[in-house]
Amino acid sequence: MTQGRSIRLFLVDGTPNGLMTAEIMNWTGHVITGPRGKLSQLVQRPECSRTGIYFLIGPPTEGSSLPSVYIGESDDVATRLKQHNRPEDKGGKDFWERVCLVTSKDQNLTKAHVKHLESLLMQAAREAGQCRLLNGTAHEYGGLPESDRADMAFFMEQIRTVLPVLSFDFLRERPKPSASSTIVEPADISAQASPLFVAEVPRFGIKALGKEIEGEFYVLKGSLAKGSWTGKGGGYQNLYQQLCDNGVLIEAEKGLRCFSTDQAFSSPSAAAAVVSGRAANGREHWKTEATGQTYADWQDSVVMTTPSATDEGYTQ
Repeated sequence: MTQGRSIRLFLVDGTPNGLMTAEIMNWTGHVITGPRGKLSQLVQRPECSRTGIYFLIGPPTEGSSLPSVYIGESDDVATRLKQHNRPEDKGGKDFWERVCLVTSKDQNLTKAHVKHLESLLMQAAREAGQCRLLNGTAHEYGGLPESDRADMAFFMEQIRTVLPVLSFDFLRERPKPSASSTIVEPADISAQASPLFVAEVPRFGIKALGKEIEGEFYVLKGSLAKGSWTGKGGGYQNLYQQLCDNGVLIEAEKGLRCFSTDQAFSSPSAAAAVVSGRAANGREHWKTEATGQTYADWQDSVVMTTPSATDEGYTQ
């Protein structure tokens, strides 16, 4: 079983939209993030005078649903951030709206360490595919002893743990359920494992497969969807179009579209809407492949059969 983690968040100026620090128990790393409008306060902090890694994060550009990200390193992050804050025509970067800085509390990060980290993080961001990375090609940096490389691998995993807590998902590794050879049997429902769900629109020959993993609903690669959005405007129409533009929904036979990869959705209804090309109640539309039980009934059975803390004889 995966062990829980303790992350300490601190609102520097007492507001949720200001500077925020994050620390993980027994980790020497220190993370601070904030909006670009707070840069004057950020560069005055002692963390900014240390050697560290920083991320510049901007909103999605036209035609994309992914945030723009630049990953950098410096011996003096404050000076580098001031340079990035200049207008584009003066050597700065205009795209970013937030900044995230990672340093070490014991100040043992060296220039060699952060160059190695930068290379690893750029590679991880590209592999995750959750952002539009504005860096050039990542160069492998092999100038560290083996022990230091192991330390930096651990340091990086902590970065990948804490960033999603701060709402930065661009390094997050998403599951690939289609690549799994594990077949979920109906008996696994009692263990709260997700069965395989099916959504069908027989009139159009649409059949899609889905699975719930780590709180997100995945439509699996190869699933079919409506060839165009036919529902009312707004709602999930923009999401449908983004998936078409990003190459997730590609043209298939009989005027339909096909999922070119596993795609995560925030809810079964979002997934059902994209598959159907119109608004849909995902809790009723998705049904277990094995029994035909609706998602709503399956979820209810899982909740009702899970012991609570007040049940007699139950211990955590």
